[in-house]
Order: sequence, then C-alpha cells, then structure tokens
Amino acid sequence: MTEAILLVGGKGTRLRPLTVNTPKPMVPAAGVPFLTHQLARARAAGVEHIVLATSYLAEVFEPYFGDGSSLGLSLEYVTEREPLGTGGAIRNVAERLTSGPDEPVLIFNGDILTGLDIGALVETHRGSGADVSLHLTRVADPRAFGLVPTDETGRVTAFLEKPQTPEEIVTDQINAGAYVFRRSVIDTIPAGRPVSVERETFPDLLSSGAHLQGMVDSTYWLDLGTPQAFVRGSADLVLGRAPSPAVPGRRGDRLVLDSASVAPDAKLTGGTVIGEGARVASGARVHASVVLTGAVIEEGAHISSSLIGAHSHIGPRTILDDTVIGDGAHIGADNELRSGLRVWCDTTLPPGAVRFSSDQ
Repeated sequence: MTEAILLVGGKGTRLRPLTVNTPKPMVPAAGVPFLTHQLARARAAGVEHIVLATSYLAEVFEPYFGDGSSLGLSLEYVTEREPLGTGGAIRNVAERLTSGPDEPVLIFNGDILTGLDIGALVETHRGSGADVSLHLTRVADPRAFGLVPTDETGRVTAFLEKPQTPEEIVTDQINAGAYVFRRSVIDTIPAGRPVSVERETFPDLLSSGAHLQGMVDSTYWLDLGTPQAFVRGSADLVLGRAPSPAVPGRRGDRLVLDSASVAPDAKLTGGTVIGEGARVASGARVHASVVLTGAVIEEGAHISSSLIGAHSHIGPRTILDDTVIGDGAHIGADNELRSGLRVWCDTTLPPGAVRFSSDQ
C-alpha cells in the first residue's frame, strides 16, 4: 500500500480560539504541527503518496509542507470550495489517486492521535478480502461515539449512531477514524455533494451486501477535538505515551524548542512544551501545558493543563488551570483563570480582574 487520503478540512470549532488563525491539524503538538506526526507515522508504515483534503484555512498547508519531500513523501492538496463532509471529501480527491481498482487506499482523519499499527490494518484488509476495513477501538464510555459491532470473524454487522440508553450500548467498539478502502469503492460515493462516510457511505455499503471488516486495535487513541484533549495529546507525545517519529527532541518531562528561553529556576513538568521564541521567567511553574511561539510567561505564574496561544503574555503570579489563551492575548498580573475558560485572541485582561478565590 503506497497511497493515503488525509482529511484535514474541518473548522475545529470545538478548539476555538486556537483555530481562529490556524486550522486544527496545524496547531502545534509536541513542538510541530499535529499533522506532522500523522504524516511521519504514515511514511513509517510505507505510505509514499498522500492527498490532503483541505477546506478551512486551506492556504496554510502547502507553504509549510510543500511537496512533502522533506518527510520522504509525495504530497498533493485538494481544496473543497464548500464543505463536503467526510465521504464527499474522499470522493472529491479520488482523481488524484494512482492505485488500481482493487488496491488498498488508507484514509485517516486529521484530528486523531493514535498508535494504530497501520500495516496490520492493511493486512487485515487484504487477508479478509474486504471492500472497506475500519480501525475500531474500545472505550469505557461509548455514548459520545458511533458504535460498530462485529461478528466472531471481525465482519461489521451494523453502524449504530451515538447510543442514548443503556440498552443501545451493545458493544464498546467505536469507529476510530482510520480506514482502508478498496480503490473502486471510493468511486461509488456520490460526487459533488456533502456525504458523511459514517452516516451514509458505510451503512449504505453494509445494506448493499458489501464486506466491511473491523480490526480492533486498542493501542493509544485520542480524539483531539477539545482543548483539554489537545493539551493531553501533546503532553503524551512528549512523555512518550503516544508514539511519533516526529517529536523534535528526546522523550521526557519537557520539550523546550531551541530558540525558547527558560529561567534556571522555572519548573517545567508533565510533558510541557515551550515553543520557538517563547520565554518563561523566574519562579514560573508550567505543568502538562502547551506554550506556543513567542508567548511570555512572567515571574511566579503557575500554569497547568492549559494552552497558551502564540505571542500571548501571561502576567506575574497569574494562575491558569485548564484554560485556553488565544493568540496575542494579554493576561495581567494576579489573575486566576480555571475550569475550561477560554480567552479570545488579542483580549487584554487587567491585573487582578478575574479570580476564583479571595485576593487576600
């Protein structure tokens, strides 16, 4: 298998304000755009040609990755004029594929961090003679996901939308967002209109008697759709819990990019990343967080499980916990921001303006 389609057209609305200026796959995780990790893992699995299906902020991908040769890949870009959904996006890029009708094409989503054994999924596909093979993973609480029950041979028997009642939870297997399609099956997806591969393509294939095979792979898997998940995914990459050949440095408690400056007595823990040109001042503590390019963390600030946008400024003694700070925001001294709070790009918060506890 040498070809793949990567779906990177989503708006990343659940990640705003991170995605106001940057499409979700280009937000840095463990020091490089998240997409870099996916491309590097595909290359390591033997993929050589990848077509990126872009839509939102499509213009930023190609200037960064170019033709892909720096990663040992051949990359092409197809931009949707209007959003076509997952199935529509796959169909829209089909003409760029070079595989024969019976050859496998890998398809994966631009917001999933996974340790999936890509080669094993392709072998499952080939060995079972399936039309489509799906990576399935098991989750403790499947209510937020589509369920995919299989028979004893791994053949998919149904696609069940997000279950609402305990009786509807017939399996803990969910669609994990990576597929292998027989090339000819892609051409059966209707062209030129929005199509959901999960809600339309897969159920239609199943009802028409097509062979859909599931492969349960319960290695690391995380949907990076929320800021909390994105921060955790980045930390897991730095700590070595999530696999990637693209992390720019050794695995460990912290990743400080070359042009960043960190005071000798600042404490960085939990897989924290300090981006290019960022500055962390004396006495600051940063735990399990992402500090993006050019951001400044002043003296004595305490930051945990948070994402600090590019060129933003965090004032002295400010406390951030489970918080997202948009690009260019300025948070004054002695603020206390917690509990999923999001501060929009270029916002200025005066000193001591927001607290969750007494200021005494």
